Parts: sequence; C-alpha cells; structure tokens
Amino acid sequence: MTSSSTLPPLARFGGRVATGLRDVTSDPAALDSTGFWAVTADFEGGLVCARFDDVREEAVPLPVPGGWRGPATGDWTSSLDRAAYTAGVRRIREYIAAGEVYQANLCRVLSAPVPADADVDALTALLARGNPAPYAGTIRLPEHGVETATASPELYLRRAGRAVDSGPIKGTGRTEADLLDKDYAENVMIVDLVRNDLGRVCATGSVTVPELCVVEKHPGLVHLVSTVHGELRPDVGWPELLDGTFPPGSVTGAPKSSALRIIEELETAPRGPYCGGIGWVDADRGTGELAVGIRTFWIDRAEGLLRFGTGAGITWGSDPEGEWRETELKAARLLAVASGAYEASGGNPT
Repeated sequence: MTSSSTLPPLARFGGRVATGLRDVTSDPAALDSTGFWAVTADFEGGLVCARFDDVREEAVPLPVPGGWRGPATGDWTSSLDRAAYTAGVRRIREYIAAGEVYQANLCRVLSAPVPADADVDALTALLARGNPAPYAGTIRLPEHGVETATASPELYLRRAGRAVDSGPIKGTGRTEADLLDKDYAENVMIVDLVRNDLGRVCATGSVTVPELCVVEKHPGLVHLVSTVHGELRPDVGWPELLDGTFPPGSVTGAPKSSALRIIEELETAPRGPYCGGIGWVDADRGTGELAVGIRTFWIDRAEGLLRFGTGAGITWGSDPEGEWRETELKAARLLAVASGAYEASGGNPT
C-alpha cells in the first residue's frame, strides 16, 4: 500500500504534466524568474510555488480500478448546516439593507474521512471523465502540505506578456431558463469589482470587458461568465498582480473589504485552497493561467479528511432556501464522482 509520503511531487494541468521538483517557495517574485511553476494560493493568503524541471505533454491517465477509494456519499459533514447557512443568507441581506455591502459570497466546507494512501491524482483521473472542466488539474506536494485536485470552470488570471484576462463567474442554474435577473445583476456587480482590481495594476484606459454575461454550459449546470481584459503597467509583475486582485472577486463580494469582514464573521471553517488560486506559471515565456479554486478537493492529512467547498453569491434578491439549493447543486455531481457513485451508475450521479 502506498502512503502519501511516498507519492512523488507532481503537477498536472489539462494535457500537461510536471515532475522533477526543483524547489518550493512562498515568494511570488519567483514567478517572474525562470522555470515552470505550479502555484496554489489559499483563500487565507498562504502561497506555495513549486518549480519543476520536467514538463511534458501527457493526457490525464485513465482511472485505475481501485486507484481512488473515496468517501461514501453519506460520510460528508458540512461546516454550516442548512439552518446555519440560510441564517447566514438572511444576515447578509441585513447587511445589504444597511448599505454595508452589495453582494457577499457565503461558503461552506464539506469534509469526509479519506484513506491514508489516497492520491489526489487518481481523483483527478475520475474528475476528468465525470466532470471535465477547462481548468482541471492536480498539485501533489505531500511534503509541503499541498494535495489538491480541481475541476474548476473559472479563470482567475491568464497572463501572456503584459496582457491579462480574468473570467468571473456569477449566476448558476440547472439550465439557462433557471437564470434570474438576480444572477445577471450579480455578474455585473462582480465584473465592476474585477475591473477595479485590474485597474490597480493595469495601464490607464486599458481595462475592457470583451464579454458580459455569456451563458456557458458545464456538466450538470450552466453559468453566466464575463471576460475582463487589461494591459499590465511596465512596473507590475506577479507580486503586484496577485496583491492587487487576490482573493478573486467572484468568491468574495462587493465591496471586497466589506465582504471579507462578513465572510470572517459567518463562516466557521477556513476555505484553504477553495476560492483561492490554482494553476501554473511559465516564467521563461511570461505566461501563466490560474483558476479560481472552486469545484476543488483537497486532502487534510493532519485530520485524515478529504475536503470540498461549495457556496453561493448573496444579493438583496437572494432567497435563503434557493441559495442553499445552489450550493447543493454545485456539489452534487462532484461528490458523486469522488464517492464512485457517478462511475458506478454509468455516468449519472446519484
């Protein structure tokens, strides 16, 4: 039986895999140096940047029978139960009525026991078939406390030279017909926030919105997605870019400072890599792509738990029970994949 300590360091993003770990740092300035880096940033601010020597094209391997033994669907517990979550939604509406915030994201963290030999890369293989996503990936650094598998559909930052893009998601439904006026209003609010964040580090007048409230289909649901573009100032590198935009606006709220205070008050568990940033930076080419860490699993070895986060954006138009159902919708398919229920049912989550 393989233990986590014997699993070699690895990073996988789409059809690219990185092995041969060279060094690890928490200094974002390293991302402007040389080499290929895997990057994970906790919502609370912890940053791990891992440089790898061997980067090659390689398809995500097929799942190996028995390679991942996930929790049973009934094993998951939530940091906020239904009553606490809906009470939190009502509290945020009170803050909105008082003029303290326009929108705030309220999240909960689900946890379930996981075997000592669990390998997040084996979970990534299952997710690639059961819940394919544009920013899917693995970062496996057992000696550095990072074992993360993401099926994120959301772009936090894409950089190519001085050009930078962000793709905030706000608005979720089972079908396009489920999207409400509230969803469109929420998306526009967060686009304004992202425009402001990028405006702190981009050349004056360069921040634009090429796409606003585009409906994207993902496994089991649809999202409203916008694109915000800018051109970085000559004095801006990765440290300034992360400092100016983190945590991502779509998973905090507007104004961001007020939303962060409310999140601290109402949420009872740290988000960790959930709602942070996960991805890669190629310092030699001046490119990089970080996803918002949603639809993301991570292993907490100290507690022997697999964790997963889910949440919803709360506005004045929010219905508490409806927002709870949205968190359930976002989690259902992925928890089924992680438990094996999706695969066992022939592709339909139970």
